[in-house]
Amino acid sequence: MRILGLYVGMWIAFIAMIVVNFLSNYLPINGQTTAEISNRIEVLFTPASYVFSIWGLIYFLLLVWLILQYKSIKNNEFSSQIGVLFVFSCLFNIAWLFSWHYEKFALSILFMVLLLVTLILIYVQYPNTAQGLSERLPFSFYLAWITVATIVNISYVLKYYGVDLGISEAVGSLVLVAAVVVIGYLALENSNDIYFVLVIVWALIGIVMKTSNITMQNGTLIMTIILIIAALAQLMINRKTQRA
Repeated sequence: MRILGLYVGMWIAFIAMIVVNFLSNYLPINGQTTAEISNRIEVLFTPASYVFSIWGLIYFLLLVWLILQYKSIKNNEFSSQIGVLFVFSCLFNIAWLFSWHYEKFALSILFMVLLLVTLILIYVQYPNTAQGLSERLPFSFYLAWITVATIVNISYVLKYYGVDLGISEAVGSLVLVAAVVVIGYLALENSNDIYFVLVIVWALIGIVMKTSNITMQNGTLIMTIILIIAALAQLMINRKTQRA
């Protein structure tokens, strides 16, 4: 009964997250959409608007994952720890939206980081071989995107408050791009997670498409190509290792 109660709670949290996300743009919350707030300030480390459509895929994958958890419950394979973490991830997602729409930007970083940490905790519960729809796959997409979104969020808030780190925005943004590239590669090397890399590449291409800063555009494009080549090489290495 406790497991079933948790499962119901997961559904309630998920539906609440979807509803709040819907209202955030179609109500909208506090009279402004998420994109309207984001577009007030030009931040170089921000993908083009179309890139954010990945949220639809993420929510669809989470929906499928949630449905499939019922089978895990019947087979006594359900992880209550993952279930609890999933509920918290939904709550942090909702909290981020309210803090963002009511322009509590410093607070939005806190909730975004909490969401990121929660997704990491879910992600590491699965072994590298558990990459199905009922396992790690949805969280590969979700975690990769929130990794990028966290950096975008922090970059926006720093620029909003006029925080100067002593380097040009283009150089600082390229450092962030390099960090994301490294994270994407490490996810493939250590977790054999190609889906994580695909999301990172999707976001980086979106940055190239949006920015008009030549330095940022060329630097991001070069590092994206490097990531793609490195990922393909690592995939070949992983396959050879598995066959050996």
